[in-house]
Amino acid sequence: MANVIDITGLPPERILFSPSPLAELGAALHALSEPGHHPGLHGWVTATNAGLKTDLADRLCEADFLWRSSRSDILLPARPGATLAEELDEMDKIDDERFVAAAFEINCSPAYTRPTPSPLVDADERARVREMAAARGPRQAAFTDRMLTDPDGLRVWLRRLLEECEQAFFGDIWRRVSIQLAADARHKTELLRHKGLAETLSATSRALSLEDAQDGSGSTRILVDKLARGRTTAFANAADPGVTFLPTSFGWPHLLFGHAPGWRPVLQYPVASPELPAPAALELVQQRLEALGHPMRMQLCRTLSRGPHTTGELATAFGITSPEVSRHIATLKKAGLIQTRRRGRYVLHQLDLQVVARLGSDFLEGVLR
Repeated sequence: MANVIDITGLPPERILFSPSPLAELGAALHALSEPGHHPGLHGWVTATNAGLKTDLADRLCEADFLWRSSRSDILLPARPGATLAEELDEMDKIDDERFVAAAFEINCSPAYTRPTPSPLVDADERARVREMAAARGPRQAAFTDRMLTDPDGLRVWLRRLLEECEQAFFGDIWRRVSIQLAADARHKTELLRHKGLAETLSATSRALSLEDAQDGSGSTRILVDKLARGRTTAFANAADPGVTFLPTSFGWPHLLFGHAPGWRPVLQYPVASPELPAPAALELVQQRLEALGHPMRMQLCRTLSRGPHTTGELATAFGITSPEVSRHIATLKKAGLIQTRRRGRYVLHQLDLQVVARLGSDFLEGVLR
């Protein structure tokens, strides 16, 4: 399943490899809020969370929907700066309607690839965003209300929060990893110049490839092998055409693909891939593989891996009935792949990431035993 970036006619110099402190901070915050995604970072996550002041930790929880399930586009700059302050200055230049829409695109937008009215000016969209935020709990509901009623004040609050993260832990991290990331970006830039884009993409990630269309159109496309579907063009932002690649030392196993309408395409790729632990239980592995054999359950797992969702939300997102969703959820839950909890009148389902992370290594150990 491929996501597509049409780069037909794009000059090679419009393809940018560069480290970004804001994007790396977003990756670090994601790892802190979802350690199950990053088994190789458990030691760092535990030590960092333990060292956070209570007030800062509480405020990070308020805003974590910006980076928890995925990463808001506002945290993936298409034109990286040398410092976090420079990138935050550029973020301040985004107009309120575009900023708010980007803030809600991850878990309150009905379709990432389709423009929707801004909740700042559209009453129906504002009501829908508030309803979806309420399902995530009181923290996100309160944060959402603040963003809708006082976007300027909320943006000042968010910038101060990111600056405090730099002071508390990220400044030391960036001094340590920025050298490696800059070296990787330079290497990819040189590879692009001397070997071409196809080889550069292959060296960047096994999930990236270059394809020339076979329909005689002469078009050239970057293919991004991810379960979700997406399509954009390097000319989506007419004022700044191109594609930006951001290396990250915290991002594995994620390959982020930002391609909202009107935004320059951005890919954040990991520069290291730590090994997963390998416990084993063959009979249970067989049951879990059978549960994952249905294509709709695979799609549901992708959504549930990024955060908790209600049955109604899943039914709306995939265009099936709530009873169908419930049957798929029951199968996944019986196999021990799903966690369920109640929050008020909402029942939320989420993929058990640690169980799924062990599945491949469990299988391999079982057949080789």
